[in-house]
Amino acid sequence: MFSQQTVADTNILKEYNDALKLYNSKAYAAAQNTFKTVLNNAVIGSNLKTDATYYEAMCAIKLNQTNADKKVLSFVEEYPNSNKKNVSFFNVGNYYFANKKASYALKWYQKVDTKILSKENKKELDFKMGYGFLVTNNLQLAKDRFLLLINDAKYGNDSRYYYGYIAYKLEDYGIAESTLKEIADNATYKAEISYYLLDISFKAGKFKRCIEVGKKLLPDAKRDLKSDISKIIGESYFNLEEYAEAIPYLKNYRGKKGKWNNTDYYQLGYAYYKQNDFENAINNFNKIIDEKNNVSQNAYYHLGECYLNIDQKNEALNAFRSASEMDFDKKIKEDAALNYAKLSYEAGNPFEPVSEVLQNYLKAYPKSKAYEEINKLVVSSFINQQDYQGALEFLAQKKSEENLAIILEVSLYRGIQLFTEEKYKQALPFFSEAKKSKNIEAQERAKFWEAETLYRLEKYEDAITKFESFNNNLQSKNKEFKLTDYSIGYGYFKLKKYDKAIVAFKTYLAKDSIENDTKYDALVRLGDSYFASRNYKDALKAYDKVVAEFGSDSDYAQYQIGMSYGFIENDTEKLLALKKVINEYQNSNLKDDALYQLATTYTKIKDNKNAHIAYDRLLEKYPNSIFISRALLRQGLLYYNEGENQRALMKYKQVTSRFPNSPDALEAVVNARNVYIDDGNLNDYVNWISDLKFINVSNSDIDNTAFAVAEKKYLNSKNGLEIAQSLIDYNRQFPDGIHKIKANYYLADVYFKVKEFKQAITPYQNVINEDRNEYTEDALSKLAQIYLQEGNYNEALPILDRLELEANGTENILFAQSNLMKAYYETGAYDFAEEYAQKILRQDKIDSNLENDARIIIARSSFKNEDFTTAEEFYSEIEKTANGELMAEALYYNAFFKNQQNQYAASNKIVQKLIANYANYKYWGVKSYVIMGKNYYGLKDIYQATFVLENVIKNFKQYEDIIKEAQEELTKIKENEAKTNNSVTPQKQN
Repeated sequence: MFSQQTVADTNILKEYNDALKLYNSKAYAAAQNTFKTVLNNAVIGSNLKTDATYYEAMCAIKLNQTNADKKVLSFVEEYPNSNKKNVSFFNVGNYYFANKKASYALKWYQKVDTKILSKENKKELDFKMGYGFLVTNNLQLAKDRFLLLINDAKYGNDSRYYYGYIAYKLEDYGIAESTLKEIADNATYKAEISYYLLDISFKAGKFKRCIEVGKKLLPDAKRDLKSDISKIIGESYFNLEEYAEAIPYLKNYRGKKGKWNNTDYYQLGYAYYKQNDFENAINNFNKIIDEKNNVSQNAYYHLGECYLNIDQKNEALNAFRSASEMDFDKKIKEDAALNYAKLSYEAGNPFEPVSEVLQNYLKAYPKSKAYEEINKLVVSSFINQQDYQGALEFLAQKKSEENLAIILEVSLYRGIQLFTEEKYKQALPFFSEAKKSKNIEAQERAKFWEAETLYRLEKYEDAITKFESFNNNLQSKNKEFKLTDYSIGYGYFKLKKYDKAIVAFKTYLAKDSIENDTKYDALVRLGDSYFASRNYKDALKAYDKVVAEFGSDSDYAQYQIGMSYGFIENDTEKLLALKKVINEYQNSNLKDDALYQLATTYTKIKDNKNAHIAYDRLLEKYPNSIFISRALLRQGLLYYNEGENQRALMKYKQVTSRFPNSPDALEAVVNARNVYIDDGNLNDYVNWISDLKFINVSNSDIDNTAFAVAEKKYLNSKNGLEIAQSLIDYNRQFPDGIHKIKANYYLADVYFKVKEFKQAITPYQNVINEDRNEYTEDALSKLAQIYLQEGNYNEALPILDRLELEANGTENILFAQSNLMKAYYETGAYDFAEEYAQKILRQDKIDSNLENDARIIIARSSFKNEDFTTAEEFYSEIEKTANGELMAEALYYNAFFKNQQNQYAASNKIVQKLIANYANYKYWGVKSYVIMGKNYYGLKDIYQATFVLENVIKNFKQYEDIIKEAQEELTKIKENEAKTNNSVTPQKQN
């Protein structure tokens, strides 16, 4: 057994020696396999097994096997006392170092016990650890390692280079320069060393030398160094204030990893600025965003100057504001603030009221040389912004004779502003104050507007007194005053003092150059005044003139001509005039009136055939006319007089079935009774009348008496609650009474007048739920107003539908159509909204405000439906005539469409117009700033784009939808700019 064991050991030793030979011959794969065999066969704990384990792991290292480091660690753990542990760590470090993983190698090198390393291995370890420390940015540790080797024959040059490079990075330029100069001619490092030495010279302020040396290095420099050398040359020229020479070199800089920073843009921008090349200066300054420091404050100040030089005041305003908000340079801050204040006054300010900007400057710089100049601009700024209340409050702080005169003038403007907003009661005191002005024109304007205000408050007698006094003492000529006699005429007309109204309207019509709309309206009211005074011949003259000149309301004038002829017993002319209303005015709302009058006139002259034709045409063409019940009754009477009893009875029954509870129904019952009596059918009459709920013979006297009491209170009393209770009592006692409709209407009217609108709803509904009657139209109109006032469009829509179909008056038809248009828009039914808007625009005579309302609904609905062509067309039309908030909206969309069409500069001009003239309409102004931000980015003005959007986000938190849109745009811009500007940090959206 001993002999056999010896043979086995001998074989294993032989395999081990063979493996070792293969290892030393660098045949690592074959050696590894043989070492594995030795491992499998060697006795556990033997030196042979230990050495085989070590070499098998070293083979894995040499072969770059992925688990090589683990094998070494396993070896160390298994044989912690092996003399090969130290060299194992060293070899694994070399393995990672060879694979360009210096940081990994460093971890292993740090495990090596340097005391047992050979001298050469110690040098190798120091060099490689130095490099590892350099790669991991442990520069001081790296520097210490390389310092040990700078005189070594093998590692000296490399170590000297790295030592000098580290000194350069640590800004120890003296050591860096002296060290690197020693190997400046070394071919391996010559290009890099030349650059470092150049940069060291630059940092030492040797700019002329940098230019000289840099120009020599530039032609042969490596591609990645050309950019940095150009930058040093450019900055050297810049520091020597040789800006023209600096520009081409600064432009050739490619940035760090392809990105510039804000300082890079500032230097090139400033170089252009010093050459008066303001366009190129702007194109560089405006890329400086997202930082607040001395560089950006200077950049924004010079950017403001550049904008001023090319007459872009709004852009300059923003730049000066940015500079004025930074404290790095106090002189620049104050100068920028002054420019910001002046430009705010001159060009308007999109983000702050101009008056506040000016006052803030005065507070911040009370010792400024410009203090008095800015102080004088404050009042003007209030007036320019139409903030007359603000001006009055500011002036009140400093009472002086000069300020008092201005206060009186501004009071006039404030009064007119409140008048325009229909705040008549609030306007009156301002006109009273303004009348104290010593300026004759201002004094007279105040008197005129005071009278107009009293008229709007329906204080007609006071208004007339003021107007007449004003007329008698008028000294100046002003177009505003042309309507004075017109207003006087209307005042007397409202008071039913027709003789005086006639005088006033005639005086007005005698004036030169009066507007057609008011001319024809005055003629119609003149005719009405004569008509009411029973002076029908003069009424005819006024109406005839309107008709002859095709003036507005000529259909009404034509109808009144017919009625006037009727009152002077000229039935032939009356019939001709009424036929013209029917045949010549296609869109007239008076056709049913004319047919009814035509029928009654034919009846009067006993032309029964034509009377029946007129009645039949009225009943067929206008089934919802207010004249239907009366026409049926009259036609029934006509048939009765002709002996056509059954036809007459049919008409009477139509009246009672369709219009129960109405006076015409009661009259129809009386007339039908005569027919039944004539025909001897009393029983049929009794049976018929017993089915009529509104006829109760036994209670009729009580019914009439009870209603008479309630009606008397309604007509005479001013106590709304007392009237209401009386009418409620009647309705409760007689729910189907003879006066049911009238009682419900009176009750609703009482509640409406005392503004108990919810209480008015039910009685109004009771009125409109009956067949068409004399109160239907007004009940529909008032009920619609209540629902609209509540924003209850679902209830309002069917009421408005009926009102449009059943109304006789043009005013109510327009009211219905205009509110149907608005209600459909508010409920998202944009197609119907457009349809009604088009209906309104087809009307012959509509108020300009209603015309604009219709256009705006079409524009808005089209935009909602993404029909941008139609939207743009109508917003353009609106812009021609609109004012106030509507103009602000139209301008916004004009800017929007131009932005969509890439007309950025044109779009910005419109936004500036909106901001300058309509700043009070904040929502549209702020919304337009987002368009402005997009425009600036389209124009490649990054500073302006980000400035505008950031200020929207900062200053207008109340508009969440706009803030969201602005934030989205700003995020896109910063993400895009961060690709080329190291100073920009991309934003994360919330």
